[in-house]
Amino acid sequence: MRVALVTVGDEILSGDTVNTNAAWIGEQLTERGVTVERVFVIPDRVADIARVVNEARAEYDAVIVTGGLGPTHDDLTMEGIAAAVGVPVEEHEEAVQWIEEHSDYSHADLTTGTAHLPKGARMLPNEVGVAPGAEIEDVYVLPGVPDEMHAMFERIADEFDGDPYFTGTVAAGEPESALIDRFGELRERFDVKVGSYPGDYVRVKIEGTDEATVQNAVEWLRERVQAPDETDA
Repeated sequence: MRVALVTVGDEILSGDTVNTNAAWIGEQLTERGVTVERVFVIPDRVADIARVVNEARAEYDAVIVTGGLGPTHDDLTMEGIAAAVGVPVEEHEEAVQWIEEHSDYSHADLTTGTAHLPKGARMLPNEVGVAPGAEIEDVYVLPGVPDEMHAMFERIADEFDGDPYFTGTVAAGEPESALIDRFGELRERFDVKVGSYPGDYVRVKIEGTDEATVQNAVEWLRERVQAPDETDA
């Protein structure tokens, strides 16, 4: 399964807020064997949301969008998603009912727009906040507030699956440039992906869909690199 992530928010682009949501969702999906191939960060503009979501949904199996839910002037994600799939936005009766039954809000208390979703969308309850999420045509719309997003994602996590995925790491006390040939041989010998991340030492991440193959690759490389000093690792 191939997925694209779309983060909506001017505050992300300006640097006022760090995009932790994309990192968290990417980790959750990878653990489930799902491949995250693109991450988009776009402003709070209906036209941009519609364009990017349309491009992503044409290429990937599913699209997860975070941010821009609610009734305020810059909460435009639902309008953008509706434009992408060619439907209007309207108040969702199930969303209103869920909010009334699971929060202190009544219909009369809700700010106009709080429970508005693309027509025909499946409502995703917000167990931590108020504004609901939605799913329509394999586009999943989640809140930008991390706690709300985490809870909502847990409700839909089983809808994302792929091959089992396994990882292993090797710490190397050598520069990346000195390891290139060994990385090439590692890939030739084993059906795995190899990533290297420099810091105080080089952390080599080995990934694959077969647990034994990954473990064998880790052991093979570990025997062929210089380990960092214990104080460094």
